[in-house]
Amino acid sequence: MRRILVDADACPVKPEIYKVAYRTNVPVVLVSNSYLRLPAHPLLSQLVVSDGFDAADDKLVEMCTPRDVVITSDILLAERVLGKEAAALDPKGSEFTSASIGSAVATRAIMADVRAGLEGMTAGGSKPFSDRDRSAFLNALDRVLVRLSR
Repeated sequence: MRRILVDADACPVKPEIYKVAYRTNVPVVLVSNSYLRLPAHPLLSQLVVSDGFDAADDKLVEMCTPRDVVITSDILLAERVLGKEAAALDPKGSEFTSASIGSAVATRAIMADVRAGLEGMTAGGSKPFSDRDRSAFLNALDRVLVRLSR
């Protein structure tokens, strides 16, 4: 059975995930370190894990199967999920794939080094989340769910 598994603590597209779940009848499990308020619906459930380092990530990797899509902006979590043959999608609609994950991990490492070198200086953060990002996410999630249904 297909599922949408969500790295939920900082996920900006939860309302969009719910809409897709209702329309496609695909269950959603939100994994978080603390309780989140979610709509009362039989397709939605939440799993609260300890606040230990990577506890939510570890639970998502443990739970995922090749029929699942995991929503996360955590590149290292996406790499682990791909190792379990599940799909991984970021909240801006980019799908992590076996072909793209290596360069994403490398870019993450380079950016961490750059940020470390800017100690004491301010560096620009990510662009604000936009309506275009939400639309791209919805399209990507639909596309992944269709692929997983085959």
